Amino acid sequence: RERRAQGLVRHVHSSSRMPMRAVRGAVTAEADTPAAIAHAVTTLLDALLERNGARVADVTSAFFTVTADITRLRPPTAARAAGWHEVPMLAALEAHHLDGDLPHCIRVLLHLERAADAPPLVPVYLGAARALRPDLG
Repeated sequence: RERRAQGLVRHVHSSSRMPMRAVRGAVTAEADTPAAIAHAVTTLLDALLERNGARVADVTSAFFTVTADITRLRPPTAARAAGWHEVPMLAALEAHHLDGDLPHCIRVLLHLERAADAPPLVPVYLGAARALRPDLG
């Protein structure tokens, strides 16, 4: 692999390329504080990796969204502090507030390299964010 610009550009030789898969997850932070946001982000990312038998090295990118009441820390900053230095990440504000939106909600879409014969990826919704996917039980 070639890494440039602090992991923002990744090249994989075609002979070692695995299919890319994506998995979603969400969590709510206890409050809009750097510590609460960092805890929520790392808890969610750890759970996604553990439940799916993945490692940070398998993640090719992460796209986070947050509700408008998350203002004190960006999720990629929390992820980098937790060791996700080589993963390109982006964060965005949810498009607009709707009645019934969960407060302090952080969502993520992870792209991972995954063997074609690996089991399907399992989404992870934690805490109050479980209400977003009641179908997951």
